[in-house]
Amino acid sequence: SMDAIMWKIALVSNNAEESCRNALDPPHSPWKINDMNNTLSCSENAMDALLRADHSPHLFDEDMLDMDMDTESNERVLINIAGLRYETQLGTLNQFPDTLLGDPAKRIKYFDPLRNEYFFDRNRPSFDGILYFYQSGGKIRRPVNVSIDVFADEIRFYQLGEEAMDRFREDEGFIKEEEKPLPQNEFQKQVWLIFEYPESSSPARGIAIVSVIVITISIITFCLETLPEFRDERELAVTSRLDNSTAPRPSLTFTDPFFIIETTCVIWFTFELIVRFFACPSKSEFSKTIMNIIDIMSIMPYFITVGTELAEQQGQEHQNGQQAMSLAILRVIRLVRVFRIFKLSRHSKGLQILGQTLKASMRELGLLIFFLFIGVILFSSAVYFAEADEPESHFSSIPDAFWWAVVTMTTVGYGDMRPVTVGGKIVGSLCAIAGVLTIALPVPVIVSNFNYFYHRETDQDHKASVKSQDVENNEAGASVEKTNIKSYPRGGMSLCRYGAD
Repeated sequence: SMDAIMWKIALVSNNAEESCRNALDPPHSPWKINDMNNTLSCSENAMDALLRADHSPHLFDEDMLDMDMDTESNERVLINIAGLRYETQLGTLNQFPDTLLGDPAKRIKYFDPLRNEYFFDRNRPSFDGILYFYQSGGKIRRPVNVSIDVFADEIRFYQLGEEAMDRFREDEGFIKEEEKPLPQNEFQKQVWLIFEYPESSSPARGIAIVSVIVITISIITFCLETLPEFRDERELAVTSRLDNSTAPRPSLTFTDPFFIIETTCVIWFTFELIVRFFACPSKSEFSKTIMNIIDIMSIMPYFITVGTELAEQQGQEHQNGQQAMSLAILRVIRLVRVFRIFKLSRHSKGLQILGQTLKASMRELGLLIFFLFIGVILFSSAVYFAEADEPESHFSSIPDAFWWAVVTMTTVGYGDMRPVTVGGKIVGSLCAIAGVLTIALPVPVIVSNFNYFYHRETDQDHKASVKSQDVENNEAGASVEKTNIKSYPRGGMSLCRYGAD
């Protein structure tokens, strides 16, 4: 500790000597002599504080380099923010000992012993909110004339903590990011990263590409098999049986190209789902995730269809009504296969952003639907009574006019139903205007949410790329440094810095 005190005294003495030399150099002026006297007085006080710290070990251990700071909570502290001075009590800062200003060991490097103040070359307006954090006991408020990004940087610099940052983001309307836990087992962790996070490694990107290709093939097959030249004739066979026809009913053929392609896709989907289930960090959370539910729904129609076809082949004596019901169920089940298109969102940042936007805008979308519902009721009733005496009216009842009101308020206008009287046309005009205003109201909120999620995603990608680039630069710099060190002759290395001759 004595060495540190002597070093600090020497530093103060050198600063005082330099200030005196500047004051005595021509041209002479009274204000320079006055500044020299103030400097000598501050230097004397600083050295006295250092000597007192040496005779008081407890005070020196607590704040070794804080020369004239008292432990009393009512002692005042000067803080200089880029030339603007703030004055507060030491006890106010000590309320949060983990922060930059509350920890003596952290703030000491910013202390100016000659001016007896802490100097920070930081944003001035932001410090009003930082100081209010200490004065209010932890409340975080951003000044109006400070942007969100700048104030967030100041919170990080003054080390107010993650809790303060979370409260700040919540007050500003930011949506809290969900934590993504990883499995504890190392093997499960690697498998989970490969199948869940395509950007984590090259094998993960390869798995994602294969998954996207399989999903695309499955969707194309689902659409092509409905073409007349590829359509399955089993429906025609069932129809002929219902008509007491003697035409033979074709059975499920396992050599059908569409069936083979569908089987291959389902095998991949099932394998991917099983691997992700056994590698996931939480089985209960995995089962509740919407995307995983969609994965299960996308493969269930295949197994149900195969089971139903095999059961019908074994029981040819079933009644015709049961066969018709089976066909209707199969049609509905096959329709569920279209949900496979949502599997692409796992590999598309754009679809993920759209889904997050819709999820965050559910309240606004609910209000939109509610307003549309009110408008449909009002205008369908109005157009019905306006056209009630017209023989050629298209509106036979109020429920029949619901379709016209929805189409008009959404500005689609199919033209299948339209008013023909003057009163009906006036109602139609008001309906169209009300629909435009109703739909336009929640749009700014939805667009704002989309911009927020989009910028958050791009910022995360930018930070990740910068971080990886920094790591590569550090590794490259380390290799260059090793090469240069090896190039020095043995025993001939000088004390100059790296890179100097």
